[in-house]
Amino acid sequence: MADCNHDCSNCSANCSSREGGIPKEATHELNNIKKVIGVVSGKGGVGKSLVTSMMAVASRRLGYETAVLDADITGPSIGQTFGVHGRAQGNGMGILPMMSKTGVKLMSVNFMLADETDPVVWRGSMIANAVKQFWTDVIWDDVDFMFIDMPPGTGDVPLTVFQSLPVDGIIIVASPQELVGMIVEKAVKMANMMNIPVLGLVENMSYVSCPDCGKKIYIFGEGKVEETAAKYGLPVLAKLPIDPQLAKNCDQGVIELYEGDYMDKAMAAVEELLK
Repeated sequence: MADCNHDCSNCSANCSSREGGIPKEATHELNNIKKVIGVVSGKGGVGKSLVTSMMAVASRRLGYETAVLDADITGPSIGQTFGVHGRAQGNGMGILPMMSKTGVKLMSVNFMLADETDPVVWRGSMIANAVKQFWTDVIWDDVDFMFIDMPPGTGDVPLTVFQSLPVDGIIIVASPQELVGMIVEKAVKMANMMNIPVLGLVENMSYVSCPDCGKKIYIFGEGKVEETAAKYGLPVLAKLPIDPQLAKNCDQGVIELYEGDYMDKAMAAVEELLK
């Protein structure tokens, strides 16, 4: 590139000057993390944390050692979704993750604050360093699947995660509004720039089930996510309904009690990474 300064640390371009790419950060010496999956969205409010949590629950139900790294530093919600609160503890070796009721390992900035309602008013570099520390300083131990709940967009934190952590694939979460095509394409293109495989798309708020007859009602229309997925040759891994019970499970911190096979196809795609 003509304007390249050969400093790859702040550059997302995929060019010959990268010389094999930026070295990945080493996780804690006591960790054995097999696969890392990022859950991303091009915009906020589409249910990315819900999908992350449901994927972790589905993974744990299949017997896998599962972890969630909450990389949404300024808007963390994983602790609330799983009903886990309090301060994370440490020892002379590192930080210990919190544990959900069914054994999902969790780390979020809320577990590091004196009061979980305190705002995190940090600049981008501090936020990115915090995410790195969750990878390097937390004793995750043995993990089959780690799901990273990313903040929305294509800014500092997604760039840090893609460059610094050995991400094996990402799942893109979208909603069915007309804007979804452009938003999803931004996320897909960023993943392609960083050479990160896209496992597929999850459409949240896809429909409402009639409580009387069970008919699916597509409030925002139908087929928009399929069009974008087809354009890039990606599968649609799940379609989640607007379900008051799912929202209630999140609000009450009992996402591990959700019912249904919503994430089966998505989990099958993730399991393929082990093969």
